[in-house]
Amino acid sequence: MTSVLVTGGTGLLGRRVTRALAADGHTVRILSRTAPGLPVPSAETVVGDLGTGAGLLRAVTGTSTIVHCATDPRNSRAVDVEGTGRLLEAARDAGRPHVVHVSIVGVDRIPTEYYRSKLAAEEAIERSGLPWTVLRTTQFHEFVLRLLDRLTGLPVVPVPRGWQVQPIDVDEVARRLADAVVAGPAGRLPDLGGPDVFPVVDLVRDRLRESPRRRPVLQLPLPGAFGAALRAGANLVPGNASGGRTWPEFVAGRPQPVER
Repeated sequence: MTSVLVTGGTGLLGRRVTRALAADGHTVRILSRTAPGLPVPSAETVVGDLGTGAGLLRAVTGTSTIVHCATDPRNSRAVDVEGTGRLLEAARDAGRPHVVHVSIVGVDRIPTEYYRSKLAAEEAIERSGLPWTVLRTTQFHEFVLRLLDRLTGLPVVPVPRGWQVQPIDVDEVARRLADAVVAGPAGRLPDLGGPDVFPVVDLVRDRLRESPRRRPVLQLPLPGAFGAALRAGANLVPGNASGGRTWPEFVAGRPQPVER
């Protein structure tokens, strides 16, 4: 068993990764900007900040693997690009641990600032000279549900025409990352998607059927390169579907939509 640092260890994915690693018998350390409640009692917290580099050397010292889950769509340049660079620099100074990084399907095809930052983080890891593994996945169930709830809260529900999603169970991703720790450096793993692909308009209509309030659905073409990439399925990997909870199983255990 190994000593593993989890960045973003108090987030949606990081908490599950921490639990999976601890269940496998690893010693787990969490990098956090504060000292929060821990996902597992045995985990250690090291206070540090990817945005400034504070505490990073202490966090990585003595670890054999880093599972890099930390990300910030609202501040991706500082956290995902510059923060990853600081983390890699600290890792090179502290014994050259294996870096396991989770990324997103389509970061090289979907032109958004966040995705460009995620791709830059991947490239920095590949160039770092450290042993590395990168796993790209499709969107978590929770992300897709938040998107649907934002859309279905509007008086008229706009849906980009032709978009599809392949939601994946966050626990399945956590398990794959924990397995990657044991497997050792593997470079770029095959992209991983959820069990099924769904047209967004179908998921919107399903969500609306759970509400007593009726709203019209308006499918709209989204112009530009971003819309074209999603219509082309750049966010999907139907040929490499995962197991884990399906979307219907996930939705069945969630609260009903809130009326507004």
